Amino acid sequence: MSQSFDALIIGAGQAGPPLAGRLTAAGMKVALIERHLFGGTCVNTGCTPTKTLVASAYAAHLVRRAADYGVIIAGAIDVDMKRVKARADAVAANSRNGVEAWLRSMERLTVFHGQARFEDANTLQVGDELLTAPQIFINVGGRARIPEMPGLQEIDYLTNTSILSMDSLPRHLVVVGGSYIGLEFAQIYRRFGAAVTVVEKSPRLVAREDEDVSTAIQQILKAEGIQIRTNAECIAFAPHSEGVSVRVGCAEGAPEVIGSHVLLAVGRKPNTDDLGLDRAGVATDAHGYITVDDQLRTNVPGIWALGDCNGRGAFTHTAYNDFEIVAANLLDGAAKRLSDRIPGYALYIDPPLGRVGMTEAQARTSGRPLLMGTRPMTRVGRAIEKGETEGFIKIVVDAETQRILGAAILGTGGDEAIHGLLNMMNTDQSYTTLQWAVPIHPTVSELIPTVLGEMQPLPSLVT
Repeated sequence: MSQSFDALIIGAGQAGPPLAGRLTAAGMKVALIERHLFGGTCVNTGCTPTKTLVASAYAAHLVRRAADYGVIIAGAIDVDMKRVKARADAVAANSRNGVEAWLRSMERLTVFHGQARFEDANTLQVGDELLTAPQIFINVGGRARIPEMPGLQEIDYLTNTSILSMDSLPRHLVVVGGSYIGLEFAQIYRRFGAAVTVVEKSPRLVAREDEDVSTAIQQILKAEGIQIRTNAECIAFAPHSEGVSVRVGCAEGAPEVIGSHVLLAVGRKPNTDDLGLDRAGVATDAHGYITVDDQLRTNVPGIWALGDCNGRGAFTHTAYNDFEIVAANLLDGAAKRLSDRIPGYALYIDPPLGRVGMTEAQARTSGRPLLMGTRPMTRVGRAIEKGETEGFIKIVVDAETQRILGAAILGTGGDEAIHGLLNMMNTDQSYTTLQWAVPIHPTVSELIPTVLGEMQPLPSLVT
């Protein structure tokens, strides 16, 4: 059976549903195809359930520190993992059900549940249905990358998806991958009470960040009892009577770690390998990401790619911004571009890292004349009052244009405070404008004007 539409949307992640809303509101007849769970990665295996776990882990951490605040709790502190999981499941289910209900109630939208595959540049097959449209939008997201490592096929391992199904506490969780996803789970499960070891091939954690940021993050995690094994160039696995043997081959420390469970957190890959993109002539790069231009258009006229599958952003907010760009250009006569987007993101360990724009290292290799200001969280009143003084604030500015190039706020409230700097960058304002703001006391954000008022020249690495 064949049906014709004005537009087809593949995937009900962060970009697909709002795009369906805009297109149908414009009078278009639209079909949206979802093969699994509505809401995409964020709602089902990403932000929503993991940040719910982060909140539970933070509660356990605060209870253990209660005496620091003058609060005495008698008796043992236990974490009920079944209730922890049930809470995360409920939060995710509420979001997922809300997305599905909204879509199924949308006028001029037909929802199909099944696998979509291209027959040609204007046609998708979904089960026994052939759906045609002059415009097709791909929003299929991504999944955990499973690398080729010796012995991996001989063991059971977890990914960011399967670990969410656990309702018991690992005795010893070995996290392979010392970046954003891996570190969040490492701290979560350490705070729940598991022994945790992080194994990372690079010389330091979260290697894309500045070295001082990486060092501070490692110190925070080690202070909570998480073992860190960097420079692990020879990672291999083997079954063990106590679970899994993970060979790390580091220059220092034992050559192997024995864990009860292994979590692989070594990157993501796009869900593009089963779409039949070749039949439509849609180009991908060597990693399977769909190639797009500055307005999310693929090489095939009438086909766009949004969200994680285009390799131009790996976050919920960048996927949603992809929707905003496409909708504005198609429906509002705008000329929005990916290259206008200022990158901002957060690492949700506790305390969190809020990041925007360039790192210090990137700025120093750019050849620009620079200013930089820093302040440790030990000199932030809000952090002192909360008893959470780990981390620091760092801001880098172009000395000639007086524009903020980038910033890192590692510390309590860093994921929120960073938005003041992000907003200044998006509005293309001089840093001195924010320097004279009058922020609320006591907050973390109130120290940003202070840091901006103490900027010092930073040597460039370009000669």
